[in-house]
Amino acid sequence: MFSFALISKTAEAVRQVSCQTETSNTPELPNIVQIVSSLLHNSGIAHFLEYYQNLFFSIIVIIFLGILFAKASGKAKLVPGKLQNFLEIPIEWLHDLVIGVLGKRGEKYLPFVGTIFIYILGMNLLGLVPTMKSPTSSLNTTLALALTVFIYVQYTGIRNLGLLGYLDHLAGEPRGAVGFAMIPLMLPLHIMGELVRPVSLSLRLFGNILGEDSLIGALASLGVVALSFLHFPYVGIPFQLPFVILAILFSTIQALVFTLLSTIYISLMLPHEEH
Repeated sequence: MFSFALISKTAEAVRQVSCQTETSNTPELPNIVQIVSSLLHNSGIAHFLEYYQNLFFSIIVIIFLGILFAKASGKAKLVPGKLQNFLEIPIEWLHDLVIGVLGKRGEKYLPFVGTIFIYILGMNLLGLVPTMKSPTSSLNTTLALALTVFIYVQYTGIRNLGLLGYLDHLAGEPRGAVGFAMIPLMLPLHIMGELVRPVSLSLRLFGNILGEDSLIGALASLGVVALSFLHFPYVGIPFQLPFVILAILFSTIQALVFTLLSTIYISLMLPHEEH
């Protein structure tokens, strides 16, 4: 009796979340946090869970990746096993990418750039797991990532160029009378360019991942509606399956684009001889 009641409550919670999702502008699939929140009948804990749901799913990705890489590196061998070999492939590929953009000193920035790529990829793909959600479908998450890159790039510039060299870079590296006369124009333009980059990074990633998740949610709902005459709740034609395969590809591309642009922004802050 208890199990039946729990199942009934869970089904009703899923139905309520699905109705709320359908009436919103972004028809995403219900996730476990929304279902639990509905079971708690909009209590204080429910509001807390919903408010921090993107942080919750981000932590899930961090824990999963931490365990995965700890397990692989803890048993690292000269002749790699399946897991170690599987994880070394993207790392080697990222190494070649960073070195190709930044040159020999790219290895210094590989840990940061590689972490950005793997973390974003994990968050992008999490939304394809049933009852999970992509944290990158929230602008809060993508803006936080973009601001992290922005701060790191500015820190890299100050550390490599020095404070005066950094200001000289923002002023357009003026040389001669014409160059110094152009400072009032070049300095605001360079500052605006630096400030626009995190906005561009965050909006691009947010828009693409939200679009993917919304499309999959809409097609899944359409599949349920198509079999509604059977009166079996939440059973439908899996119209979304072909798009899930495409979403895996697009999620990887979006993580790559974010990482590549971050690497280019770092290269633009380095002295010219390091390009």
